[in-house]
Amino acid sequence: MKIIFQIIVIASILVSCSKQQARKPISKTDGNFIKESIERNKKLIASEESLINTIIKKDTLKEYIASNKGYWYKYITKIEANSNLPVKGDIALFDYEINDINNNVIYSKEELKPQQYTIDKQNIMMGLRDGIKLMKKGETITFLFPSHMGFGYHGDDNKIKSNMPLICTVTLNDIKKDTIN
Repeated sequence: MKIIFQIIVIASILVSCSKQQARKPISKTDGNFIKESIERNKKLIASEESLINTIIKKDTLKEYIASNKGYWYKYITKIEANSNLPVKGDIALFDYEINDINNNVIYSKEELKPQQYTIDKQNIMMGLRDGIKLMKKGETITFLFPSHMGFGYHGDDNKIKSNMPLICTVTLNDIKKDTIN
């Protein structure tokens, strides 16, 4: 019995120490999916920018400003006096309304209720995260957001669909300064 057991142990050691070859991958990617996705996104962005440019051209009474983040905005109420803009950690108190690209109300100010947002410390729509930092207390701005600055390819799981450009009108009611930092 001892001899059989020793043979089994020695055989196991020899088999486990032999060189084994790694398995080859079952499939390989050629990068086409990524390339196609990039092309799809370029076309989507170009289409949305075309829609936004049409809106801007039709609104001859207001001047639109192109942000460096890829959205446009116009002042409804502009405060000329020097005053502070919100910075990281400040609390912005604001009202806003969300419309579709045809200016149909998706969410009214009443539905959204007054909002409180701690600058750069809470998660809100990407466009608003940046846009609120451009505002002074008392200003109202209308933002034209391409879908990637709004709710993106996912939507909001309610009224905002996938890849939907948005028009948001925001009134910054107050800025409470960060007293901790």
